[in-house]
Amino acid sequence: MDPRLNIVEERLKGIKRLIAVSGGKGGIGKSSVASALALMLSKSGYKVGLLDLDFWGPSVHLILGIEEVFPKEERGIVPPQVYGIKFMSIIYYTADKPSPLRGVDVSNAIIELLAVTRWGSLDFLVIDMPPGIGDATLDVIRLMKRVGFLVVTTQSRVTLETVKKILRMLKELKVPILGIIENMKITNSPSVRDQLKTFGVPFLGEIGFDKDLESSTGNANELLKTDFAQDLRKIVWWHLTKKCVNISNEVRSLMEELKTRPGGGER
Repeated sequence: MDPRLNIVEERLKGIKRLIAVSGGKGGIGKSSVASALALMLSKSGYKVGLLDLDFWGPSVHLILGIEEVFPKEERGIVPPQVYGIKFMSIIYYTADKPSPLRGVDVSNAIIELLAVTRWGSLDFLVIDMPPGIGDATLDVIRLMKRVGFLVVTTQSRVTLETVKKILRMLKELKVPILGIIENMKITNSPSVRDQLKTFGVPFLGEIGFDKDLESSTGNANELLKTDFAQDLRKIVWWHLTKKCVNISNEVRSLMEELKTRPGGGER
């Protein structure tokens, strides 16, 4: 047995909730959802961590404009704090170079990253996952046993087909699914909700296509002012106030916890 596995468990024991933001394809706004969600939770008074695990296209540091801040070595690796969030990314190990990992190399890299990172006490750890259902996703399920998945999709038929595979896999493995968010919505068609309702997973809401979102890249404060962020915030508060009855117990518990914290109401 790999001795690092016990260390991983020790590193994660101080984290109350693990949220993996996943999606079928790249370019669907998954990283933007993860980044904005972490910012919103932090601004609500929570202790939040944000982990960019996208080996093939880490982008959270670009979205939030994280530059010239680095982890510190102290009986492991201590993540830097940015915008009140403890941030860790594969980018600290690969820089801007490609990381052509596969199979056991991916597993080893994830185990090592989780074993050395000292998160301390957190209310939430938001994980930006690689797209699809490859080795990294299976390793996160195996190593982060309390993780719940927030699945992002778009109206694209190609993306939807991959998302269906993700949902089937998570259901088969009995992994908690916090819900589905439809991003980049262009029309009022309910096709995404209709196609996915057979899975019995909460459909949390829709985020409209925001043509101005790109201009906020690199500026966390501007990101929170975008229509994209406003739509995401409405989804959070919609479930917070229990206006949606089709909601999982996990999401209900998470949002009830949000409600009790300072600044946790609708504005």
